[in-house]
Amino acid sequence: MIGTIVVNLRDLIDAGKDEEIDHIRSEFSCPYNKDVENFIKEKAVLFSKQGIAATYLVLKQYRGEDAVVGYFSIAQKYFHIDLKKNSLSNTQRRRINKFSSYDEDLRRYIVSALLIGQLAKNYANGYDRLIEGDKLLRIACDKVMQIQRISSGRFVYLECEDKPRLLEFYERNGF
Repeated sequence: MIGTIVVNLRDLIDAGKDEEIDHIRSEFSCPYNKDVENFIKEKAVLFSKQGIAATYLVLKQYRGEDAVVGYFSIAQKYFHIDLKKNSLSNTQRRRINKFSSYDEDLRRYIVSALLIGQLAKNYANGYDRLIEGDKLLRIACDKVMQIQRISSGRFVYLECEDKPRLLEFYERNGF
């Protein structure tokens, strides 16, 4: 393998590579956020099988072997702009109407977006040094754009803990 390779976890599942998946899950370490470590170890396979979220493994060559340096997950989500709580000008309503649908009964706009639900580097064996967080996020955003070209959509969003370092990271990267 040359460069960076992105593999959909579902492809490994469908190919029956259970031992490889178990190895990846047991080896993954993210001491800075146990939630993202727990996701890859406990939920990613189930969410992939159920179609809740797609998990992508990011691999690079390290000492002659493919190493999982990080991962991210993407899910289809919806968010609402509630007119009862948000007073919008006519101009804002026209803009929102271009990329959403309006629910008359609930008096709110419904916006479809892709969620980058998880994003983490693998700190096991020094693999975290093989990829920068900015690069990992760029790979995730590129995958989002690819999905949107295949299907539809204009928005991507993410949620993160309210920590200055995380907020600065995502703001620096355009969020």
